[in-house]
Amino acid sequence: MTLFRDDGIVLRTQKLGEADRIISLLTRGHGRVRAVARGVRRTKSKFGARLEPFSHVDVQFFARGSDLVGRGLPLCTQTETIAPYGQGIIADYDRYTAGTAMLETAERFTDHEGEPNVQQYLLLVGGLRTLASGEHGPGLVLDAFLLRSLAMGGYAPSFEDCARCGLPGPNRFFSVASGGAVCGDCRVPGSVVPSPGALRLLGALLTGDWATADAAEPRHCREGSGLVSAYLHWHLERGLRSLRYVRQGPSR
Repeated sequence: MTLFRDDGIVLRTQKLGEADRIISLLTRGHGRVRAVARGVRRTKSKFGARLEPFSHVDVQFFARGSDLVGRGLPLCTQTETIAPYGQGIIADYDRYTAGTAMLETAERFTDHEGEPNVQQYLLLVGGLRTLASGEHGPGLVLDAFLLRSLAMGGYAPSFEDCARCGLPGPNRFFSVASGGAVCGDCRVPGSVVPSPGALRLLGALLTGDWATADAAEPRHCREGSGLVSAYLHWHLERGLRSLRYVRQGPSR
């Protein structure tokens, strides 16, 4: 058995037997990891309370062999809380549904267990911290996270210059299949004509211009979220299960 230690975000949990759980985490040094936490479903287990979704934790693992991800699931034997982001998220419907979509997105962008993805990890930590603080609207935080996850995956959309020929913007049309804003000459069937305000908002979310994003009109936020959702679904090839609850939730 080999001892490993890493910090990570709990993505989800799954029941195992009568008292155990399988914990899925996105860790800093080892990427996505699944581990068994023994006895955490017992009512007196303080250990289990630290391993709930949204928690930022320092975890100790025991694994067979010299690799954390390899033969069988490692054991999660010790954990310390770094930041309990769930406390600021689960009590509010909008934050909870947005946060759940962020966790699912992070898991989808880290397909292979045991492969470090520090950028995605840091983006998730920062996104959950911002979401829990209530500093910005949950919908804006989610859309910013989705856009930046896409950009890190090599799918950065263009919201100004033409995504096909590079014609300086702003450009009127938007094509999910073409990579974002397109000019009249590059327009393809299925292109839409979003409002300039929605495109400005999405550009601000991608670059971190929160002053512009926070000042956006609600109609532009709704329109922008629709574009982000369509763009994400196109590149992931199947939608996020959790995203449907975000769109059906209370006013964002």
